[in-house]
Amino acid sequence: MPNNVAAILTFDKPEAHVARITLNRPDVLNAVNLEMRDALWDALHAINDDPDVHVGVIRGAGERAFSAGADITEFGSAPSYVEARRARHDRDVWGFMLSITKPMIAAVHGFAFGAGCEMALCCDVRIADDDARFALPEVKLGYIPSAGGTQLLPRTVPPGVARELILTGDPIDAARALAIGLVTRVVPRARLEAEAMALARRLAAQPQPPLRAAKEAMMLGADLPLDAALRLESMIAARVAGESDPA
Repeated sequence: MPNNVAAILTFDKPEAHVARITLNRPDVLNAVNLEMRDALWDALHAINDDPDVHVGVIRGAGERAFSAGADITEFGSAPSYVEARRARHDRDVWGFMLSITKPMIAAVHGFAFGAGCEMALCCDVRIADDDARFALPEVKLGYIPSAGGTQLLPRTVPPGVARELILTGDPIDAARALAIGLVTRVVPRARLEAEAMALARRLAAQPQPPLRAAKEAMMLGADLPLDAALRLESMIAARVAGESDPA
């Protein structure tokens, strides 16, 4: 990780085989600006490329937010629409995040709005504190969720619920998020870090080839017809069995 990202995002390894990303703009609710986006790109590559890292955890600094979304003060600041699209294509942070076969955990407190909610959706497991609030409010601001929200939310919660949340832009609290399956557990704020790290520790201790292969099978099979997905599962299972065969 380059030294100059430390002020806006921190990356550390708090214990063996676990890497942690902390979004660090608490004064603006950890809003994602271009600098943070570039730092996140580097941090995600560090998780993906380091063989010593088995699990990644993402959290937000400060007391009020995981991330309130994209930094709207930068909207329209790119030299042109074409340049903005090219920059996004060259560094597709969300697409890369979804391609990582190591487990990713989001520890969500406070606001997880817009790109903050989408960032959490890019993770495999979302643990929230009891004060967390989730929303994709983009339609209210004149555009649409564009960091994967329109595709990831309907694949995570019931499609009808996803449509209502996206079309209204209304926020939901942690209890509602748990009820619809957006998060897997809700804990008191004082327990959030410990819960996320305990899960990370468990996953990091699992045999890694089958763990990553299981995630790969789920990722690649999600949009296939069932018969094709089952064939894919069999092929990946055979590959894992071959890798573990001492002969």
